[in-house]
Amino acid sequence: MNPIFLKIALRYLLKNRLYSFINILGLTVGIASFVLIMLYVNYERSYDTFSGSEHVYRVYMDYKTGDVFAPGDAQVYNLSGPTIKQEFPEVLEQVRLFHMGGVTLVNKETVLGENVGSLADPSYFDIFPYPLIKGDKNTALVEPYSIILTESLAHKLFGDENPLGKTVSTFWGNDVPMTVTGVMKDVSQNTHMKNSFLISFDTLWTWEMFEGQQELNWANNNFFTYLKVAENSNIAALRKKIQENNADGKVDERHDIEALERIHLHSNKPYEAEANGSANRVNFLSAIALIVLLLSWLNYVNLATAKSLERAKEIGIRKVAGAQRLHLVWQIFSESILINGLALIIALTLVALTLPWFNGYMGQELMVALPNLYSLWPFFAFILLGTFISNLYPAFILSGYRPAKTLKGKIQGSSQGLLLRKGLITLQFLATIVLLIGTLVVGKQIRFLKDQPIGAQLNGVVALRGQILDQPSDSIKNKDFQVLKKELGNLSFVNAVSTAQTYPGGGYNNLPSFMGITKPDGSFEEQTVYYQYQVEPEFFKVMGISFLAGDVFHANANGGGNDIVVNEQFARKMGFSNASEALEKEVKYWGQTWKIVGVMENYHHFGLKTVIQPMLIRPGTATSSLLVKLDDSALNPTQLESAMASLQSKWKSVFPESTFGYTFLDKNFEAQYNDDKKFGEAFGFFTFLAILIALMGLFGLTSYTILQRRKEIGIRKVNGATVGQILSLLNQDFVKWIGLAFIFAVPISWFAMNRWLEGFAYKTTISWWIFALTGFLTLFLTLLTVSFQSVRAASANPVETLREE
Repeated sequence: MNPIFLKIALRYLLKNRLYSFINILGLTVGIASFVLIMLYVNYERSYDTFSGSEHVYRVYMDYKTGDVFAPGDAQVYNLSGPTIKQEFPEVLEQVRLFHMGGVTLVNKETVLGENVGSLADPSYFDIFPYPLIKGDKNTALVEPYSIILTESLAHKLFGDENPLGKTVSTFWGNDVPMTVTGVMKDVSQNTHMKNSFLISFDTLWTWEMFEGQQELNWANNNFFTYLKVAENSNIAALRKKIQENNADGKVDERHDIEALERIHLHSNKPYEAEANGSANRVNFLSAIALIVLLLSWLNYVNLATAKSLERAKEIGIRKVAGAQRLHLVWQIFSESILINGLALIIALTLVALTLPWFNGYMGQELMVALPNLYSLWPFFAFILLGTFISNLYPAFILSGYRPAKTLKGKIQGSSQGLLLRKGLITLQFLATIVLLIGTLVVGKQIRFLKDQPIGAQLNGVVALRGQILDQPSDSIKNKDFQVLKKELGNLSFVNAVSTAQTYPGGGYNNLPSFMGITKPDGSFEEQTVYYQYQVEPEFFKVMGISFLAGDVFHANANGGGNDIVVNEQFARKMGFSNASEALEKEVKYWGQTWKIVGVMENYHHFGLKTVIQPMLIRPGTATSSLLVKLDDSALNPTQLESAMASLQSKWKSVFPESTFGYTFLDKNFEAQYNDDKKFGEAFGFFTFLAILIALMGLFGLTSYTILQRRKEIGIRKVNGATVGQILSLLNQDFVKWIGLAFIFAVPISWFAMNRWLEGFAYKTTISWWIFALTGFLTLFLTLLTVSFQSVRAASANPVETLREE
């Protein structure tokens, strides 16, 4: 590009600092927002992508309800993978994973708790190509009691020593020594299965709880199973064959498969390895990124064309002096390139500076996905193309002015050009209004989720945590827990204590069970999903759960008792017209007869994103959770630390070797809405930026309009028009176009936000006041922006504006 053009462009931009500042600011905000959001989108979409990942599928269960199969658990049977591989030649390999959390690893004096890993078949590295730094991937998982550590975990346990052949103790139920047979690269964070260690799968059959089950029939479905499928396989046909090959001939359940790359954003089944993301959320953020970037370009075009009237004489003089139109296009294009280049540099610098904060806020390392940066090339190409088009349009418009008219000061924008610019500002505000309505709806839904009663009183309930909870229950452990319960119950600030298999917000923990139930009238209820778990009688007092009829189990009820408490939803499912009618009735499942002694109110176990399921609670000491209800006095900030220290002291007096931790159930329950809260805040922030950019565009169009009508304004003032009348004249045109944008934005936003709300089982309403508030804010900001310049134009001396005539 001709350096003279750049020199002229730089001189022009420095002379018009306000115009340059607004343009660069708008483009910087648009590009930076787009890049930041698309980094997040790229990260979310990069989950489980590696060489050959497109040929990897996960097996899951479908369950039959009535005549229809519906997606069920993410975990399948021990024999599922080997059977599918044996029967279908398209399946080249399979791997089973038994996922483990809360594992403590020990090497001499080094103790590392809360590790997450899996027992895995030796074929693991044939499907997941994580490189081994040390060891042989073909033999590292063959022998029982073999363990592979990630590089960072190996360094924490062994320092700079070579860990191969060394022994590390694993605590997960029992103290089991393992031999280190490999060290692998740290697993990337953008995977749904984050393993910090792998243990040979055959180790599982040596544990007491699984001993002798290696060749058992289809009885144990606690396994994640993945298949590697041959290239060019007909996946639809394979899927159909797998579905038709029911597990061990079971007619009420079947296998199904899903692509590995789709799990994170499109799977939300019971017993997932971790909470997955949301394709809906990612798509909404992608739309916001595109809207903000488009608004910044529309804003630039409006400002550039508004400024064109002031440059009309300059262009006329250059044409008279012999400048060709192409030269003028290049000159004006140089100015545009300079503005966009500066905006791009500042935007990327801004992204680099804010990325650490954004990573922390989103809880993700977005740079992890940069090896897949090639997947972002369409977005960068889109930025360049959009920049080129938005720069070219003002250049051709400005260079096309006729010198005879421009030198006489008679240049006027065409009606088509004015209509286009008003159309652009209408489009800007249409998008902004949609975003503003969306922000208010998202905020209202999140408040609805947090404020809605869940049917249990979680305030002041503490779940105690420690590695002892991960150990299998036995008579010694149960006895120790009863001792601990008594010790905790003697504390003055403790109202109640109970063990439980799970608690609200505490995950699935074997909660859903697929089973058929024989109703009290003798009819058989089709197999479906019920929530069932074990608790002690004190559980209902701890959780503040109310009863509609009946009462809790008897105090001496234990694992052998056949009394159960059901929720209202279960009673309805069994056909009872009211809760009292269900009392003393018997139901049968798992080959046993159970008597209903109480009907409790429905409560939300998983929050308001899922519907309340039929639930039955059995008596028994389930030592996977220990819940403590604290008195209000202990929740006082001045007393809380002392109360927690007392709980820890009692815990250590009974389980001195176990780690100790705790979580408050109300905070833990709300944590499941954290992603929605972050989404709402991000939505609101980028909506604010979109509004800012739209107002800049409105500011530019107002300048353009006033410049065009300055003589008209002067004539009206000479004829007696007041400032208020002229202000009304200038404002009403903009109000009309913004009103048109509002009319189109309302149905669009209503449809879009209803689609978003479909992801929630319980949702707020899109109230009329959301549209009213949006309309008021839009009108207020429009009048404020337009009036800022209109007042100056209406107050100007008409002699100055009419002098050219």
